[in-house]
Amino acid sequence: MSSTGRFIVFEGGEGAGKSTQARLLAAALTAHGIEVLLTREPGGTPGAEAIRGLLLSTQGADWGPRAEALLFAAARADHVERLIRPALERGAWVICDRFIDSSRAYQGGGNGLSDAEVMALHAIGSQGLLPDCTILLELPAQEAAARCALRDQGVSDRIGGREAAYHARVAEAFDRFAQAEPARFARISALGTPDQVATRILAVLAPWMAA
Repeated sequence: MSSTGRFIVFEGGEGAGKSTQARLLAAALTAHGIEVLLTREPGGTPGAEAIRGLLLSTQGADWGPRAEALLFAAARADHVERLIRPALERGAWVICDRFIDSSRAYQGGGNGLSDAEVMALHAIGSQGLLPDCTILLELPAQEAAARCALRDQGVSDRIGGREAAYHARVAEAFDRFAQAEPARFARISALGTPDQVATRILAVLAPWMAA
């Protein structure tokens, strides 16, 4: 049984199955005798969840790119300080649905802020914390659109409902990040059943689970 805290993050575009795979991984780790904290971004703490409501509501303000990036950074700062770091320090595995790379892709690649600007906010708010492993779930755009249509039934949040060109820029940004940091990113095909995808993920993490 591992006594070393690990920080595992699921990233990818809309419809890739991040939430489902995060839950499946948490269950597998728990069955292996590992303490697990399953969380999400934006959110995870009361303050961060309040900011999530502001960011994703279609009835809320039309935040500009910089205001949006600042709000995400503020939510993450609270999340890291109050939940993520304490869990890692006590030896738990933290499984998070999205983290800094989503800000880099959505507010950076999607909205046109520079990567340096997004990472500067992260350095201030969260002291530059990075995952031990970022699992990038990859899905062809057509399949992602079909899954989102089935999931949302015509009702999507403020960011998920943006135009296809925006989501294409997001996908391109994730691809750049994974190419630039192959040691941190594990690129996993999101095609197939949830169990098939989960098997691919467990194969990547098996050495750490056995440590």
